[in-house]
Amino acid sequence: MKGAKSKTSTTKKSDPKLAVKRKAPASERAGKKPAKKEKPTKDPNKPKRPASAFFVFMEEFRQTFKKEHPNNKSVAVVGKAGGDKWKSLSDAEKAPYAAKAEKRKTEYNKVMQAYNKKQAEGAAEEAEDEEESDKSKSEVNDDEDDEEDESGGEEEDEDDE
Repeated sequence: MKGAKSKTSTTKKSDPKLAVKRKAPASERAGKKPAKKEKPTKDPNKPKRPASAFFVFMEEFRQTFKKEHPNNKSVAVVGKAGGDKWKSLSDAEKAPYAAKAEKRKTEYNKVMQAYNKKQAEGAAEEAEDEEESDKSKSEVNDDEDDEEDESGGEEEDEDDE
């Protein structure tokens, strides 16, 4: 059959413009994810933020709830009951908790000012130390380079013997 075409010649070549791009397998895509930014480390010396009026109320409420329901082990139940009770309180009933929270906030602000002042002083000292250490590092590196040159010559002498 002279006129017959073979199977290889009849297969259509795909047009690159019409080709559908396929997603890479998940294993290949996992390596291409952008790296997450590292969170700055928390300073353990930094003062904790003060509790809000609700949390001041909850400190007291937890104790009373525990006395009334000694067998309750669920934190969620205590939180839900505390939230419902807080919502039912009038502004006049919430006032003592708000006052305690405000007092804690003023104390926190004083402590934070002292902390920030201490941090600023520490940062200034670190900057001075860093300048000195940079100078000493370059001097140390120069000394190491000189020692390597001297020791390199000695090694060659040993090879000659």
